[in-house]
Parts: sequence; C-alpha cells; structure tokens
Amino acid sequence: MEQICSILLASVGSAGFTVTIVGFSIVAVSLAALVVVFSQVPKIINLKIRSKLKKEGKEVEKTEEISEMEGNVNAAIGMALYLYFNELHDEESNIITIKKTRKAYSPWSSKIYGVSNWPQK
Repeated sequence: MEQICSILLASVGSAGFTVTIVGFSIVAVSLAALVVVFSQVPKIINLKIRSKLKKEGKEVEKTEEISEMEGNVNAAIGMALYLYFNELHDEESNIITIKKTRKAYSPWSSKIYGVSNWPQK
C-alpha cells in the first residue's frame, strides 16, 4: 500500500493528491448532508401541520406511516391515471397521408464534394 501511495505521489504530485482527497471528501460530506435533509423533510412537514391543527383547536390523530403499498394498489392507481390522461386527448382519425415533395439541391449532401476526391493537377 505504501508503494502505491508513493508512486501516486510521485506521478501526480502532492498538490494534485491533496486536491483529489479534498474534492472527494467535500462530495461525500455534501451527499451525506443531503440524505439527512431529505429524510427529515417529511417529519418536519408533519410537525408543522400538527402544530397548526393544535393552534386551531382541532384534534390531532396519530397516523401510522405507510412505508410501502401493495403491488395491486399501485397497479390500480397507475391504471386509473393512465385511463384518465388518455381521455384528455382528442380522438384522431388515424389516417396517415404522405405527400411526396421534391427536394431542393443541397451541396451539403452531395457526394461529389467528398473528402476522398483529391484536386486534379
């Protein structure tokens, strides 16, 4: 392991090695912080909603969090959303018409200007 580190230090240099280590550590720490923040956001939102309901005098029920729904429930919700969004589109005639158009000459696609044609001397 020491030989590998000494080879890396010799080829990259101590400044490059330091920059690499600092860069990787910054990325790792920021990703860990994002994981913590995103995992705590739902709890913070529920806490604010509960405190608002308590101020209004309404009864706050403790609900159990559902971490995972069954597959058939997910399938039913997905199918309902699919059918709903498909009804929003207009009915089409399903007739495809193809009109032939004449292409204008374009030197960009011409083969006579290719790379393999050398100038004649």
